Amino acid sequence: MKTQPESKVHERYLRHSKKFPNVWCAGCGIGIVLGAIIRAIDSLSLDKNDVAMISGIGCTGRMPVYVDFNTMHTTHGRAIAFATGLKLARPTMKVIVVMGDGDALAIGGNHFIHAARRNIGLTAIVVNNLTYGMTGGQYSPTTPLGARASTAPYGHIEPSFRIAELAVTAGAPFVARSTVYHVAELQKYIAQAISTQGFSVVEATSYCHTTLGRINRWGRAPDMMRRLKENSVTVQQAEKMSEEEKKAKIIRGILSDRKDIPEYTELYREQIIRQAKGEKA
Repeated sequence: MKTQPESKVHERYLRHSKKFPNVWCAGCGIGIVLGAIIRAIDSLSLDKNDVAMISGIGCTGRMPVYVDFNTMHTTHGRAIAFATGLKLARPTMKVIVVMGDGDALAIGGNHFIHAARRNIGLTAIVVNNLTYGMTGGQYSPTTPLGARASTAPYGHIEPSFRIAELAVTAGAPFVARSTVYHVAELQKYIAQAISTQGFSVVEATSYCHTTLGRINRWGRAPDMMRRLKENSVTVQQAEKMSEEEKKAKIIRGILSDRKDIPEYTELYREQIIRQAKGEKA
């Protein structure tokens, strides 16, 4: 599909009344994810009035502030719950839910799992920077084992959630993972996720150089970006590796792409129509 020149794309989809540069730290990967979302929407030729972006709380939660879609900035962990209500009311709308790893999988974990189980037609984009960046670098559900955090000064002792694999197990028909280094790949997966009829998940692996990176002496933003490049492999490459070798790697690619699962809002509408007609189930 034909896309507009880069500058024109951002002119169409950003709110020009908002002050730029944005609130994120210089070098943060969240802006890269936002750009990938905008370009993915443009590549699909979607009318921005038919798109909604819902967020919760955290660094990623500030994303809807900048885009000229239908937007909602909701409470911590409840973005999927609000988005579910919107999708039921406006089933033809493309509803994108942007969350951080803490927002999606700690207080929001129950909503995340059951949205996947129900297969409700939302696109969940989880920016996984492995920490609670906005509130001071506390450990999150995805902080690596052994990493130090402001709430784990001697090293984190809990195993971390694997977001994409959790989504597959919970029943999401489309699940993919990429990184903020692999921008073209990330954009492609987001476009595929938005085009999916059911619950789709894209894990965008990022970093927080101002909290987790600094505490663990992993370097500045360019150093952490380089880590994403060097520590990631494709699904095809991972198939040739041992389980031990894969432990330290970010596995990129499409982990699930099923077309055989009925979407929740379609089933809901069918049931309402039957009841309106007085038909028996």
